Amino acid sequence: MSGTPALTAADLPPYPWLEVVNPSVRLGQVRHALFDFDGTISVIRRGWKTIMIPMMVEMICAGHPAPPGLEAEVADYVDRSTGILTIKQMRWLEETVDRYGLAEQPLSAREYKRIYNERLLHPVRLRLAQVGRDGSQAVDDTLMIAGVRPFLQGLHDRGVVLYLASGTDHVYVQEEAAAVGVTGLFGEHIYGAQDDDESITKERIIQRIMDERHLKGEELLVVGDGPVEILNAKARDAIALGVAANEEQRQGLAPRKRERLLAAGADLIITDFLHHDALLSCFIS
Repeated sequence: MSGTPALTAADLPPYPWLEVVNPSVRLGQVRHALFDFDGTISVIRRGWKTIMIPMMVEMICAGHPAPPGLEAEVADYVDRSTGILTIKQMRWLEETVDRYGLAEQPLSAREYKRIYNERLLHPVRLRLAQVGRDGSQAVDDTLMIAGVRPFLQGLHDRGVVLYLASGTDHVYVQEEAAAVGVTGLFGEHIYGAQDDDESITKERIIQRIMDERHLKGEELLVVGDGPVEILNAKARDAIALGVAANEEQRQGLAPRKRERLLAAGADLIITDFLHHDALLSCFIS
């Protein structure tokens, strides 16, 4: 032990690109880092809410006029549930369809998920078709949050073990991680949703990483744009870095994201990874 006082966020320079929410969070000791995928690394699925919300309203109404307040209820739920398994969102839809009682032939959560995936995969496939068309990495980077690739590479090069966890189906996470060229950075630590195994959640992955590796909270960095992973991180005293990025622009502030990250307890908030070198120095001494 060197006896050097622990670095906290309060000791950082006043970076204009970094919002310090929790000045007492301990920094400089990160050994493992878990990343959300959609909206944190990738923007391949940008706009997914504009597909999920109308689809849910459509299934609830079943051709009837929308009851007062329904669209706001659905939008609020989708916003709050960002980051959880898609099947759990569809289970909420199944329960809500039953509660409103407008559908004569309600479907199962798995059937709703199939409909949602079919609608979402159309724009996703169009974007994936662009990847590597001219053989350049720059094409892949247009489907990523700005600066995230060198940030991931910097963590990897410094010996930080990387994990990728997503509420999106595992097969799609693998395909899309490969499309943007980050699979090698995560190796075998890529976790997507499995309908027949709901133990693969961000909460349980974080718990397993910390317990099996005997980590202290400040040794695990959790990075995400949704409240789920931020709440899961803080439940185990890990460092929670919120990414409030505008997905259409791949950078810059998305105010609603920032609000929900603050509410979930993020320690630090960024809008992109363009200052990746300085950001790396915050987490690894």
